[in-house]
Amino acid sequence: VQLQASGGGSVQAGGSLKLACVASGRIFRINGMGWYRQAHGTQRDMVARITREGGTTYGDSLEGRFTISRDNVKNAVYLEAEHLQPEDAGVYYCYARVLMRDSNGWRDYWGQGTQVTVSS
Repeated sequence: VQLQASGGGSVQAGGSLKLACVASGRIFRINGMGWYRQAHGTQRDMVARITREGGTTYGDSLEGRFTISRDNVKNAVYLEAEHLQPEDAGVYYCYARVLMRDSNGWRDYWGQGTQVTVSS
């Protein structure tokens, strides 16, 4: 299973971005999906998570500026970020909890990360 993230880049403070992440491989079913971010020298923090049914959870103070969504047919998860601030900069990682074909267990997979830079 591979997760391919895209959509990162450089924006000015107050700008917006939309990130996308698509899972591929011998996937039978995907349960939870989400986004984490990591600034240089800090731990990886949750930005948002979404269940297969569409239930969402956001990191502290992020709901309202960040919106997570998914497409179960495309095995994709998206993150729309608005009113970005310099403290939102970092590497954004997507993940998916996957049940592979011919498997009897769930496993978490991570994307390679996409860089988001916000200039003031």
